[in-house]
Amino acid sequence: MSEVRALLSGRGLVESPRWHGDRLYFSDWSAGEVVAVDLAGGAEVVARVASLPLCTAWLPDGRMVLVSSSEGRLLRREPDGSLVTHADLGRQGWNDVVADGRGNVYVNRIGFDLATGEDPKPGFVALVTPDGSVREVADDILFPNGMAVTGDNSTLIVADSYRHRLVAFDIGADGGLSGRRVWAELGEGTPDGICLDAEGAVWYADVPNRRCVRVAEGGAVLRTVELDRGGFACALGGPDARTLFIVAAEFLGMGPSPVSPGSGQVLAVPVEVPGAGWP
Repeated sequence: MSEVRALLSGRGLVESPRWHGDRLYFSDWSAGEVVAVDLAGGAEVVARVASLPLCTAWLPDGRMVLVSSSEGRLLRREPDGSLVTHADLGRQGWNDVVADGRGNVYVNRIGFDLATGEDPKPGFVALVTPDGSVREVADDILFPNGMAVTGDNSTLIVADSYRHRLVAFDIGADGGLSGRRVWAELGEGTPDGICLDAEGAVWYADVPNRRCVRVAEGGAVLRTVELDRGGFACALGGPDARTLFIVAAEFLGMGPSPVSPGSGQVLAVPVEVPGAGWP
């Protein structure tokens, strides 16, 4: 744990870390807040949305989009801080989101109700194009979680948590997905939020195994950062993109209070290979 530095503590269920400009943005689902934190630990709430999940992405023009799962909407944060509807997603249950370099936004949806203990059913990935239209572009992902797009906008990688794997798709000129394949089998690894680095490896955060793992395509483990609590998501950032930010909390299990109150942390770990792609 000596390599891990706590940048911020005392939060709730923390998710969706995204480096933008000179700060890290993350969501505190417990508080319904999107928070920006600088490298000195100074924090500012930049948006409030009563949604669980509450995930974010950044469009190429510098505006943030937020998934308001409870409303079935994808929101956009304007320069004055106001939130407007970017797209009507049409139903509830949305989870993670990533935007590519062309303004396409991918949002995934879990196919069952975690809170009520419903039997697992596959979910899907939807595409929101810049004109606001929405269509399903991939299905049969048992628990779609973190997503990342390669820097050349050619590939989308999705964490399939319940199948313990990462799956990849080719991205077409219209944003559609094809060429589905298993990018990596992870054994007992349970991927939540993910990010990409400049060597094409994926970092994935793992809640039940309390760690963040770097893997190559095919599944070879390149590095493991052990944690003292569940790792929910990760992002590469900082001035040289060589800091791995991990959001972590003490997981209690699915229910009304999935994490111990105040156990949410933003952690920073130095890495050798810089980040690439989105988020």
